[in-house]
Amino acid sequence: MNVEIRHAPSFAVARVTLAGGEAVRAESGAMMATSGGVDVEAKMQGGLMKGLKRSMLGGESLFVTRLTAPSQGGWVDVSAALPGDVRVIELGGPINISRGNWLASSDGVELDTKWGGFKNLFGGEGGFFIHATGSGSVIVSCYGALDTIELAAGESVVLDSGHVVAFDPSTQFTTRKVSSGLMNTLKSGEGLVMEFSGPGRVLTQSRTPNALVAWLTTALPFSRA
Repeated sequence: MNVEIRHAPSFAVARVTLAGGEAVRAESGAMMATSGGVDVEAKMQGGLMKGLKRSMLGGESLFVTRLTAPSQGGWVDVSAALPGDVRVIELGGPINISRGNWLASSDGVELDTKWGGFKNLFGGEGGFFIHATGSGSVIVSCYGALDTIELAAGESVVLDSGHVVAFDPSTQFTTRKVSSGLMNTLKSGEGLVMEFSGPGRVLTQSRTPNALVAWLTTALPFSRA
């Protein structure tokens, strides 16, 4: 499949062009539009158990939408729920995707849920990742702008866990307080952070859904009732 990104970086839409009979799998609700004749089918990729794992533990929908082009080919537009950028990753090996950031992928890409360990659980984003393997393209979305940090062996970067979109399994990470001492950590407003060490890629987003939810909670009238 061929992917063209439009309206980036603030309101990105990915147009997936498919050959006859080719299919793309998308997060439930991500389809924006299709050309005529595209078949749309919602199903649990990998069966009930994998679907439940991906939904309950990985933060994605229970059902995955499979869109198949007719014999003459076609296209599918997919977009994310929050405003932001979209990136296409060509799989040369497995990649881990954070909760809510998987948007779509080639039919040859397998999605599973992988336990990231208690160190990630205490980072505030849950202990599980979507683990993508196989061959083809993976489309990830983010809230805000998307950056890629390429880490050399021994090089490290410190990130708030809510800003992590995806990362190579070759990277190592630990979760720790943002600064020494409990009071300094509380006053910083950052809590716990994740420190990644190379080699490998880390994809980041410039905004976090959790921050949006926190702001809405204090701003909406019902929160002050």
